[in-house]
Amino acid sequence: MLKILIPREHRPGELRVALDPATAMRLTRDGCQVAVEKGAGERAHFPDDHYGEPVTIVERDKGLADATAVLCVRAPSVEEAEALPEGCVLVGLLAAHANLEQVEIYRKRRITALAMELVPRISRAQSMDALSSQAAVAGYHAALQAAERAPVFFPMLTTAAGTVRPAKVVVIGAGVAGLQAIATARRLGAQVEAYDIRAAAREQVESLGAKMIDTGVDASGEGGYARELSDDEKATQAEALAKRLSEAHAVISTAALPGRPAPKIITQAMVERMKPGAVIVDLAAEGGGNCELTQPGETVEHHDVSIHGPLDIPSRLAVPASEMYARNLYNLLSPFIEDGELELDFEDAVIGPMCLTRDGEIVNEQVRQWMEDDS
Repeated sequence: MLKILIPREHRPGELRVALDPATAMRLTRDGCQVAVEKGAGERAHFPDDHYGEPVTIVERDKGLADATAVLCVRAPSVEEAEALPEGCVLVGLLAAHANLEQVEIYRKRRITALAMELVPRISRAQSMDALSSQAAVAGYHAALQAAERAPVFFPMLTTAAGTVRPAKVVVIGAGVAGLQAIATARRLGAQVEAYDIRAAAREQVESLGAKMIDTGVDASGEGGYARELSDDEKATQAEALAKRLSEAHAVISTAALPGRPAPKIITQAMVERMKPGAVIVDLAAEGGGNCELTQPGETVEHHDVSIHGPLDIPSRLAVPASEMYARNLYNLLSPFIEDGELELDFEDAVIGPMCLTRDGEIVNEQVRQWMEDDS
């Protein structure tokens, strides 16, 4: 029988839990044994008593001793990785590029590590795509933060004192987070322009009522992500983008490359041309930020422009973020569960690309390269 442990997340600022009570119950109906570490769901507003039988609440040590699979949100710390049961299955947003020491521990302990951020962007895997589900939460909340921090009203207001023009908002990156930010800013009444180096994003942007900024650069890449730009393309992009940013009251930046540092799109010179009091909400802060001046986890002021680098944005809405993430996990694992046993197919088009380590080997080519570069 597959014995699943849901540990409490210990990263500062992380409020989510890997399984909400409803999804935990679904796994028990599939024949699995599910244990939740005491207090694991409390910060996501799922107290222990919401996990009804047959889900059990356990102390961490007891849960680890019995577990054959551990489902988490964030990568375990080095100490937590060393405490994982040898040979278990570990599934979570493991961020291998930033946690190479843990990857080596997974290898040594013969752990099968599946990274949720590496779920391929194919039709069959849409319901398993944790990056997309969490990005939807982040994009929504980023628009609210921009509205709160901006020095102007987002909507147009007609008052006895005259008409107040709507705010001008620029959203950089039209992936899931960017599209959600566009939709939310539009609902709040702002005039929204969007920039994405993938020409294919235009239709989605315009369907939400926003205007696409055309820089003459198309960098559509594989798997639905953007490719990196050449120096000439970056210069062309920057010239067109700088003018739009200079007119904006709020900028929401969402451009990220999985497993790599976020591309620098907003230069210091661009910031210095922006309106006094303007605000930048940089959702790519965890990858270093899209703005040269972004400080992850901090808010900095430069030339009377506020640059906000929030971390753990999905945790600000921990209930729906946890519920969606739990469904991503369930949709990933349930096809490989039969009579309570987990039989992973490493030739599968989803499982294969997201596997980091297995049988004492690092099986992901990109991770192997990072390990060699780090040694």
